[in-house]
Amino acid sequence: MSDKDRKSRHIQNIVFGAILILLFFLVCRLFAPFVSVLLWSILIYIILKPLHQKCIAPFDRTTIKGKICCNALAAVFSLSSVIIILIPLSFVIFQLFRQVTELIYQIRDYLASHSLSGNSIFEDISRIIRDLSSEQIVISADELRSRVMGYLTQGLQNLLRFSGHAARNVGSFIISLVFMVFILFFFFADGAYLSKLALRVIPIRKEYLKTLVGKFKEITQRLVLGYIIVALAEAVAASVIFSLFRVSGALVFAVLIFFFSFFPIVGPSFIWIPLGLVRIIDGNTGSGILLMIISGGIISTIENFLRPIILRDRIHLHPLIIFFAILGGISAFGINGIILGPMVMIIFLTVFDLFLTEHKLEDN
Repeated sequence: MSDKDRKSRHIQNIVFGAILILLFFLVCRLFAPFVSVLLWSILIYIILKPLHQKCIAPFDRTTIKGKICCNALAAVFSLSSVIIILIPLSFVIFQLFRQVTELIYQIRDYLASHSLSGNSIFEDISRIIRDLSSEQIVISADELRSRVMGYLTQGLQNLLRFSGHAARNVGSFIISLVFMVFILFFFFADGAYLSKLALRVIPIRKEYLKTLVGKFKEITQRLVLGYIIVALAEAVAASVIFSLFRVSGALVFAVLIFFFSFFPIVGPSFIWIPLGLVRIIDGNTGSGILLMIISGGIISTIENFLRPIILRDRIHLHPLIIFFAILGGISAFGINGIILGPMVMIIFLTVFDLFLTEHKLEDN
């Protein structure tokens, strides 16, 4: 090949590469409005794929009857998965808003009624702040009361504003659910073909690509089951316990238990221990001690026994890494960051592991 032909081919490759990159960004722009729906659909598909594969195994997809049965199962899986998630989630969100509002009103009324006689509560808090800061921070009881009441009032206003915003977006939420059912149907019906189509654009050796996809699916399933589901189980158990003990805002504290389950060391105890101590301070010593014993026993059992059984040493991500991945994901991607943050971390660690294997650096 002459130098002229070589230069011409080099220029063609550069132009073709530039066009390809431009088209790639345009495709990303086309799919950008549906990122959230695609993300949750992919997650649901990865979790339910093993069960779906077992259900369609007896059918022969090369026959018309087999195709009809497989498509019917795909429709059932797509509809049922969205309904199973939608109904409990809608109930939890409705009850959560109601209980948060009631809890804020109760706190305001409690502080208002106990501050009439000399501002005793705020005076105690003011004195504690002054003593702990070696008198570097001096805030009066009246100022402290004014700030707390202001925060509570602002919280109520934010809740009302958010609920109004959510009500105005019910239509778009319903449309997103319809899109999710539509996407899930084709994932279950043609998942293998769509996976191959998507993986063709990734310029990685076939064996590495297979390893990457396999590890990503396994770790994602273990992450969701070992951390998200365990945290959800702890929240459900906490909600039942708090409801039995008639704790105001039981669902609110259960949701806090869900998030604090990702905190290393303290975990959910950061919630149920103060609740028990508040009961003891209010004079219900037996109830407070029993609340802490039952909460610690049941929630710690879920944490220490259920999670190792699910994980089985197949995922080696420290809870602190997952915790910061979730926080960073929420900061970067909003509510989708709960899943997208750990997913990005999983992909990074998996690719990094493949890089070490390629360059034979894993021993170092």
